[in-house]
Amino acid sequence: MPKEIRIVARLAAKRPGPKDPSLQWNRATRHFAAGVPYSFWLSGVKRYTPPGCLTGLYRHTLDGTLMTYRWISVSLAALAIVACVPRHNGRARAGGPRPKSTEGTVVVPAPEASSNTAAPDPTNPFVGATFYINPEYVKEVEDAAAASPENAATIKKVAAFPTATWIVMNSFVEKVPKVLDAAAKQSGSDGKPILSAFVVYNLPNRDCAAKASSGELTVDNGGEQRYKTEFIDKIAAQFAKYPKQRIVVFLEPDSLPNLVTNLTQKQCAAGEHAYKNSIAYAITKLNMPNVSIYLDIGHAGWLGWEGNRQKAAGVYKDVLTQAGGADKIRGFVTNIANYNTVASLDGHKLGPTNPCPDELTYAKKLTEAFAAVGVTGKKFVIDTSRNGRPTRSTWSSWCNVKAAGLGPRPQASPDPLIDAYFWIKPPGESDGTSDPKSPRTDPACKTGDSMENAPEAGEWFQPYFINLVKNAEPPL
Repeated sequence: MPKEIRIVARLAAKRPGPKDPSLQWNRATRHFAAGVPYSFWLSGVKRYTPPGCLTGLYRHTLDGTLMTYRWISVSLAALAIVACVPRHNGRARAGGPRPKSTEGTVVVPAPEASSNTAAPDPTNPFVGATFYINPEYVKEVEDAAAASPENAATIKKVAAFPTATWIVMNSFVEKVPKVLDAAAKQSGSDGKPILSAFVVYNLPNRDCAAKASSGELTVDNGGEQRYKTEFIDKIAAQFAKYPKQRIVVFLEPDSLPNLVTNLTQKQCAAGEHAYKNSIAYAITKLNMPNVSIYLDIGHAGWLGWEGNRQKAAGVYKDVLTQAGGADKIRGFVTNIANYNTVASLDGHKLGPTNPCPDELTYAKKLTEAFAAVGVTGKKFVIDTSRNGRPTRSTWSSWCNVKAAGLGPRPQASPDPLIDAYFWIKPPGESDGTSDPKSPRTDPACKTGDSMENAPEAGEWFQPYFINLVKNAEPPL
């Protein structure tokens, strides 16, 4: 080994020393310099590196975290020795101009770019599966295309994408076997398993901080017991009849996040124990070999702040312990029926104090918060049905945001931390009515960000759907 490289390797193994003043010192991550001046390291590597081999030195990881000098010295010194030594294969190296040097450049990847080159996680239920296409949703899309002939060709493309089936009342449980029977018929001869996704959404005092999507069960009318026996038990019985089908459950949107931030509201305070008991029960009953459970955890604009994330980790840890352990769920689902982009940092415009400006950042920071309370190895699903572009003036705008567009298409493993992007909220279904005479009218459905003349939550909203299609990003 050349003398200079040996010196660098020895110095890199020493105890931490002074920092390079050209790099930002990040105390929070506790990265320390190894005592090797950057210029000295560079001169040693350059001297023994063939021209054009080392075109730039990355001093940041892909997520922007500073690398340590020890990592740089050992890893890139090894790279210079092993990867950059010319191979003696009997052929002359091709001539030509030497590439322009980018020496010392700090490279920051574009926010939307995905660098996922890891092998797919074989335990990810979305990997290798065919996604069930809901014929009822296809019918809505076809009707929309017929009513808007000038946009028909583009609208029809939406019918090819999967959406989740929402089970929102006790009577809706009868949808479960119908969906799973239809899914079995869609399974092709290619041997791929079929995957059906359900939103299980009927807690007593449901959506306790909003009127638009309040449910049929209340704590006062025995809702907790009814939720268990008339809802969860019956869903579990149906799931058990289809052991060869992959089933994904997105469990109770807007539930536990309300216990983190909204316990000052009467309905939420009254439902606190019922929420925890009911969700723990649902996890226990729906935990089957062919069922993957993702527990809803709000979105970046709700729980993104550090205090909220830390409190959420404690609340969720308690519920998972009550359910028998964190291993009972596959992970968490974010952004259900919301509009936050995956990785465009658009949240900085809505609230610069929020350290989670997008859903991917939120998932990463949640992972850290959960690790601090002993919950590790969890994956995420992000609802991308309406998050194609930055859309609104404030985080609190959630109802039929008129500038929204269809987001990234459903896909498995877009990132090592993310099991899937999925269209959980069927695009075109209303978030809530804007009719002031309706008892379910929520003030959020009558803001400057919201589209007017909206029907009740869950009903088809044709003008809104057309807007989503026109504003799709990436375009259809």
